[in-house]
Amino acid sequence: MRRRFTTLDVFTERPFAGNPLAVLPDARGLTDPQMLAVTREFNFSETTFVLPPETATAARRVRIFTPGGELPFAGHPTIGTAVALVADGYVAMGERRLNLVFELGAGPTPVTVTVDHGRYAATFTAPRRPVRGPTTPPERVAAALGLPADAIDAAAHPPVDIGCGLDFVAVRLRDGEALAACRPRLDAWAELESPAAGHGVVAYVVEAAGRLRGRMFGPGVGVVEDPATGSAAAALGGLLAGLEPAADGRFAWTLTQGVEMGRPSRLEVAADKAGGEVTAVRVAGAAVVVADGTIELPD
Repeated sequence: MRRRFTTLDVFTERPFAGNPLAVLPDARGLTDPQMLAVTREFNFSETTFVLPPETATAARRVRIFTPGGELPFAGHPTIGTAVALVADGYVAMGERRLNLVFELGAGPTPVTVTVDHGRYAATFTAPRRPVRGPTTPPERVAAALGLPADAIDAAAHPPVDIGCGLDFVAVRLRDGEALAACRPRLDAWAELESPAAGHGVVAYVVEAAGRLRGRMFGPGVGVVEDPATGSAAAALGGLLAGLEPAADGRFAWTLTQGVEMGRPSRLEVAADKAGGEVTAVRVAGAAVVVADGTIELPD
């Protein structure tokens, strides 16, 4: 059984940066074990499998796998899959802007693809509004990240579960040196009782107004560190907008990730707030096609 694939680097405008992604644009007939096997063969943080939609309003159904299993939602696969389908001609663009909806496990997810002089970018709206969960003692999160307890800026907010379709533990660190010093300890990871820690811990610092720097560690899903994590960026946007004292407004940040891995990534995050509630979170970024070909699957 032979299937076509495309690989892209997402949240970057140049190859060999950002977060790699493999896309199988026609995954009809593949079983779950085959999808997982293909994902592990590529060994990227995620691989997507595109299927016909189950509703009339969606363009495609998209299943997202990590080497550890399937996810209901992830950001760089959503961006990259949309760009791949347009760049490869599976979805007609027509003009320089295309709006479509993906069916993801977390729910319908609107995506807008744009092209400017051959450069592709996309924006997704998170499938769910941000939901805050329980907090985790700072000393436990610090131990899991291989840091001293005072590396966490608990005065800004304690480590907290937050997600817009996929939950993470979000932790603000005191400075860039603490962020660079993160060395996850798998033995201490087991002490993080929050289910969100199974998806990942996103550690970040505020470099300046509207500028964030982050790292995401997800050993529970087979991703020790991720160079660009759109779902975690959406979670951060929802968290930070919720912490803003203003009851209404649109808030935006540029998040840099992947620098420590040698794969710098840029994620544009925006959140809308009305009546004190975050009503929508969007994440945008560029993507470039790196390779395409076919993969042979055993029967």
